[in-house]
Amino acid sequence: MPQIRHINAEELKSCADTLHCGDKILLTGTVYTARDAAHKRFMAILDEGGELPFDIKNAVIYYAGPTPAPEGKPIGSCGPTTSGRMDRFAPKLLDLGLGGMIGKGERSEEVRGAIVRNGAVYLCAVGGAGALACNCIESCEVIAFEDLGCESVKRLFVRDFPLIVANDCHGGDIFSQGRAEYAEM
Repeated sequence: MPQIRHINAEELKSCADTLHCGDKILLTGTVYTARDAAHKRFMAILDEGGELPFDIKNAVIYYAGPTPAPEGKPIGSCGPTTSGRMDRFAPKLLDLGLGGMIGKGERSEEVRGAIVRNGAVYLCAVGGAGALACNCIESCEVIAFEDLGCESVKRLFVRDFPLIVANDCHGGDIFSQGRAEYAEM
């Protein structure tokens, strides 16, 4: 049985070459939430020659729009959103040094190519389990685009966040691999 690896978010990109699709990891460290609206603003900022609200180099973006925090908690439900909606933005961010992305669902061929080209990784979180995922989040701070509400960019500190490697820097793709294995049954 494969072991679950503990990975530091800040070191995800530096160990990406040791990860393969299907690997299970527990991620600890800083991740940033950003969904569609924030990604559109990222592109506008970059097109104008500006700087993003966080250092993109080796960063991890979690495609999520957390709900407000209940009393005594740093965050509300925080499940992944469909990653494909960010596919038109991801290659540029990967080329700028983004280390990894967390979401749910399949990625485009262009994104998979950018993951390989840049030695990055795409991780899947369990969809529909946002209320459980929030238990891995120790802190949450809005750092940009507060006017976007739940879609604002947040800096999270996660501890032992359970994830599965879906696309690795070797070209592995858990979705096509799963379909092929199913077809052989």
